[in-house]
Amino acid sequence: MPTFDVVSQVDWHEVRNAVDQVNREVSNRFDFKGSDARVEQAESLLTIYADDDFKIGQITDILDMRLAKRGIDVTCLQPDEVVERGAGKVRQEIRIRHGIESELAKTLVKKIKKEKLKVQAAVQGDQLRVSGKKRDDLQAVIALLKNEDIGLPLQYVNFRD
Repeated sequence: MPTFDVVSQVDWHEVRNAVDQVNREVSNRFDFKGSDARVEQAESLLTIYADDDFKIGQITDILDMRLAKRGIDVTCLQPDEVVERGAGKVRQEIRIRHGIESELAKTLVKKIKKEKLKVQAAVQGDQLRVSGKKRDDLQAVIALLKNEDIGLPLQYVNFRD
């Protein structure tokens, strides 16, 4: 019975490389000379430090561009509010969402069942396993999920025939 998994994964090595590139570019740019502007990564949390909101916006644009060039979908980024950190400087935390939350997985299962396709969808941890008798039904599920706007990048992996 053919199956595949629906996941939301991030290549952490590429994220680390993108953060390093952003820090290198910020340290070399003239408009950031003498400022304490940088990006730090701790697991799935990126923290942007800068002198003001405008520079936070510039660093965020650079970060989005570097992540996109490295093949990471920027819709997985969830920015928090810009926070004052003292001495007139600011910081912003950006969470990198990975894995499918249980509520989102349940809604995806409901959408798949609503289409009346002859497939079974089951939640397995932070991923979704879809199985069916025909490959065409599985491809219909992939097309259905690609058309849905869920705000999280999905990948379709581990196809088994």
